[in-house]
Parts: sequence; C-alpha cells; structure tokens
Amino acid sequence: MQEKRQLKIGGTIDGVGWNYMGWRHPDMPANASESIEYYVQKAKRLEEGKFDTIFLTDVSHIGPSMIPHYLSMFEGVTILSALSMVTHSIGLTATIATSYADPFTVARQMASLDKISNGRAGWNAITSNPGGLANYSRTHLSKADLYPMKKEFLEIVEGLWDSYEDDAFIRDKQSGIFFNPKKMHALNFKGEYFSVDGPLNISRSRQGRPVIFQAGSSSDFMNIAAKHADGVFLPSDDLEDAKAFSNEVKRRVTLEGRSPDDFIITLSHNPIVGRTEREAEEKFQELESLMPGYRIPKPKFFGSAEKVADQIQKWYEAGAMDLLKIRQEHPSGFDDFIKLVIPILQEKGIFRTEYESNTLRGNLGLPYPENRYSV
Repeated sequence: MQEKRQLKIGGTIDGVGWNYMGWRHPDMPANASESIEYYVQKAKRLEEGKFDTIFLTDVSHIGPSMIPHYLSMFEGVTILSALSMVTHSIGLTATIATSYADPFTVARQMASLDKISNGRAGWNAITSNPGGLANYSRTHLSKADLYPMKKEFLEIVEGLWDSYEDDAFIRDKQSGIFFNPKKMHALNFKGEYFSVDGPLNISRSRQGRPVIFQAGSSSDFMNIAAKHADGVFLPSDDLEDAKAFSNEVKRRVTLEGRSPDDFIITLSHNPIVGRTEREAEEKFQELESLMPGYRIPKPKFFGSAEKVADQIQKWYEAGAMDLLKIRQEHPSGFDDFIKLVIPILQEKGIFRTEYESNTLRGNLGLPYPENRYSV
C-alpha cells in the first residue's frame, strides 16, 4: 500500500452563504451570489491557502422559501470558466445532475472547462429531485429511474472523454496532417435512456479527463461510485459513521478491481474558528443575532484554531476522510480557516505548503486515466 496521502482541502463558494441570515452581515456584499468580483476574491484566497479545489453546489428548482443564495446564483461551469483565468493551480469542480442534463452536453462542457483550465476540472455528478425533473421535462421519470439513468449517463460521458487518443492531433502544417483518424473513436451507445453516437469534438486535457465526484450514501450510489467515481461526498457528522461509510465504499472500489488508495473520501463541514473558544462563540452568536428567533446548528468543527486543527487531524488519521470540504458559515470563514488553522495543519505535516501539481488529479494524488483505446 502506498504512503498515506496528505489531507486534501476544498472550499465551497456559496455566494452570500448557505444559511438564511448571512447576507445581512455588514461584511457580506448583498449581491455576492451574482458578483464576479466576489467569486474572484474568494477563488484567489482559496488558492493562497493551497486548497485543492473550489466546489460549487447547484439547484435545479427553487421557490420563495429557499435560502437567498439559491434564489440568485451563477451557473457553475460558466463562473468556473471565468475563475480559471484568474487562478493557476486550484481545481474547479462543478455540480451537474445526471437526472436532467444531457450526457453529450455535459461531456463537452466539462472537457472544455478542463482544457480552458489546463487540467483542473472536476464534476460532481449528482441525481436530482422531482422539482428539477419538472424544469427539464423529465416528469415521466420516477425515483426508480434515477440511478439506472445515472449509470448510463456516466458510461456515456466517460466514453466520450476517450473519443481521441492522447496523440491523435498531429497539427503538422508542413505535411498538412491535422490528426490521425485512426485515433478518433465513435461511441455508438444505445441504452434505455440515451442514444449517443459520438465522438466528442474536443481532445483530452493534461490530466486526461475531469475528476468525477459523486454524492450520496445509498447502496446503489456506492455501487455506481465504486465503478465510475474518483471520489465521493459522504454525509456524516459522526466520526464512527464516517469511518464505516469510508470503509464500505473503499471495499466496493476494491471489488471493482481498483485501488482504494486512488479514491477520495470527502466530508463537508462548516467550521467557525477563532483565536480562542470565546472568539468563535462570539462569531456564532453574531450570526444568530442577524435573524432573531432563527437558530442554526453549531458546527462540528468549532472553537479555537488549535482545537479545530486537532479535530480535523483526528478525523483524517482515523480514515474518515481524505478531503475536507469547508463552507463558510460566517463571512470571515475562509480567511479565519486559512489564517489560523492551515498553518497548524502544515506544522503537523498533514497538509501541503506548496502545490504538488498544476492539475487537479496531480494535487489529489490520483493517477492519470489511460485512454481505453490506447491500452
């Protein structure tokens, strides 16, 4: 078994925040969810903190009771393409649901982002809810369709990303040879939900293809993820539950003939950090004071920087997570974490001081995926 990889860290940029009151804070621009300047500022800050990737969540169906961020927000691939031009090493991971998107379009979108960013794209492939299906004319589908449909979707996208072998494009002006047609491959997929001829009209990136994440906890989810994902988001605030999920997913990865060392377990937390326990408590109370009568749960990772760093180290060394994805509850959340916690994690030797690579796969320690037609 290879040496245990260092802890990986990602950050979800949620605009005005993923609660109901954050937008009212004096330090939060009220239009942050639709402000390119805000996203650029946060992306640069996360890269300064040596984070592995930016994550963007998404929703496909809204109503007036939704949190402010979901009511007015950017489309993920669009904003990440813009952020790729002001960053250099940090990954760019978008959420797109397989339940309503089209596999050819997603394959092309994500491959384009991967090329634009020089190999830093990731895709969080989720399923959708009934509201999302209604917005995309998919109300004829039932819940039972979602995972079989997702399986087809992933098979198609992965196949399309292998449309060209790595050395297919010669682009030799003197000889007049642009590409080798023997190294272009049609897909000719015929399934229950999709029919896609291919090939895709874009070449592979420096990292081969985008990193695929999936989110969930069901048995069907774990089976599909074990075969098709590079990493998963697991929902858990309990250390023992997280360890059990992690062990089970990696067991299924092994059954697929893959190395569990080449698979990323991701947990999402929203730490509130202070120089002292009291300072963290004051930030938490400040948030609640913005919307009297509305209460938010206290984060699992909460308190002084030393305490939070110790908690993170415990979860990481217990095997509960390979990647910690943080969301900022308080408007200073990213800055507090980068300024106070990251140096301690670096001193402990469990988090990088410099990027290892300029690709997402390289920084995550994932192997280069060989084209199926080249091996």
